[in-house]
Amino acid sequence: MADDTARTTRTTLTTEGSEGSEGAAGRSVPATRRIPLTRERVLTASVALVDGAGLGALTMRALAASLDVKPMSLYHHVRNKDEILDLLVDGVFGEIELPDDDLPWRDALRLRTASVRQVLGRHRWAIGLLESRLNAGPATLRHHDAMLGVMRRAGFGVAGAAHAYALLDSYAYGFALQEATLPFDGADEVATVAEGFADAVAGYPYLAEMLHAHVMQPGYDFALEFDIGLDLVLDALERWRTERPA
Repeated sequence: MADDTARTTRTTLTTEGSEGSEGAAGRSVPATRRIPLTRERVLTASVALVDGAGLGALTMRALAASLDVKPMSLYHHVRNKDEILDLLVDGVFGEIELPDDDLPWRDALRLRTASVRQVLGRHRWAIGLLESRLNAGPATLRHHDAMLGVMRRAGFGVAGAAHAYALLDSYAYGFALQEATLPFDGADEVATVAEGFADAVAGYPYLAEMLHAHVMQPGYDFALEFDIGLDLVLDALERWRTERPA
C-alpha cells in the first residue's frame, strides 16, 4: 500500500487471434481492455485519493471516478465506505515496522514508535483515524499483539504494558499531528518563519530567548525534538518497569 499511486485504470493489450480490428493497412489493431476491478485496486485507489486530497475527499462516487468505473461497481468488492476505512486503517498498521523478538525492549519500542511517526507523515489523514475503528483487521491485531509482547517480555505487568502502550501512542500521534500542522516544512523554512516572529515576541523575554538562542541557530530542526522527547518517555517507562514489575 505505502506511497504507491493509483494504478492506471485502462491499458492497451496486444491480443492474439481475431479480437482486434483491421486497420487501414490491413494490420490487426490491438483491442483496448479494461483492467479488471479488484479489491486490491479499490484499496490502492482509496489510499491515493486520501493521500492527495484528505479523508474528506473519500466518497464512493469520487473513488469510482478515480478508477473510471461506475460507483455501483465498487460494491462488488467492498460493502461500503466504512469497510474501506477499516481496510485503510489495517493497511496503515501493516506499514508500521515491528521489531524482532530478540531486540532489547527500549530499542524495540524506539524503532516502532519512530516508524509510527514516519508512516503518519506519509498518511496524515490517518492520525485521527487509527484508533477509531471497531473492526480491527489482521495487521492491526498482529501489531498490537507484538507490541504488548515486547513489553510483557521486558517485565511490564499487564496494566503496566497497557499504560506504556497508551503513553507511546499518545506521544507518537501527538508529535505527528504537530508536524502535520506546522507553518513550515523542514529545517530550511524554519529560519524564515522564525524571523517573521522576531518583532512580535520582543516583549516576551523567555519566548524571545528561545527563538533567538535555539530556534534561529544554525542546524535547528524541529524533527530532532522527536528523539529527545522519546528518550524522556523511555526513561520514564524504565523507572515504571523496575519499580512496578510484573
